[in-house]
Amino acid sequence: MMADLHIHTCYSNDGKTTPEELVEYAVKNGIGCVAVTDHNSFEAYDVLKDNGQIIVIPGEEVSSAEGHIVALGIDRLIPRDKPIQETIDLIHEAGGYAIAAHPYRWWSGIGEDNTLSFPFDGIEGWNGRSIPSANSKSMKLAKRIGKPITAGSDAHTPRHIGEGCIEIPDTVKDWREALDFIMSDADRKVAGVSRRMKGTLKYGVKSIGEWMLRGFKRM
Repeated sequence: MMADLHIHTCYSNDGKTTPEELVEYAVKNGIGCVAVTDHNSFEAYDVLKDNGQIIVIPGEEVSSAEGHIVALGIDRLIPRDKPIQETIDLIHEAGGYAIAAHPYRWWSGIGEDNTLSFPFDGIEGWNGRSIPSANSKSMKLAKRIGKPITAGSDAHTPRHIGEGCIEIPDTVKDWREALDFIMSDADRKVAGVSRRMKGTLKYGVKSIGEWMLRGFKRM
């Protein structure tokens, strides 16, 4: 089955997808497993965990002091704005894995140097909202240093669900088995699309406007 390991819901401050829409669109697009990774929020998992149709991995996209980190398999909310190492430690204390999210994305990625300097458990090799060159670099970096690769759509609206996925066995029964498989080996099949120039420019204008409205504070 295909697993989309980076999805936002309406519990993110910039997400539009309701829990019901997430399940509906995942099933429609042949996605059997998803990770709910709302920005600095852990609320959606309790709503989705017993949906009966798809496997849901508890997660969060944490805004560290230096950029975004995806936490997978956690059992509690991870606080924002902490240094990278402290954020990783908190994710591990919560039983989860710390993933360097879209490391080459200007604005919210943590960058190559930080990805190499800190003990991340894996690297998001493919992100549906990143440009092609950023995804190519992320995949090469993960393979070069032998880290497990994750992939996700980074969908904030229903129609983008499934635009970044990793293949896992159909025999996987729950989110723990899914994560065990994903993190057990660096060589995983990924599939997806990348954001093109028009979408990137639109996103940049939107992000700068929202940044100003937040008082120049990182999401």
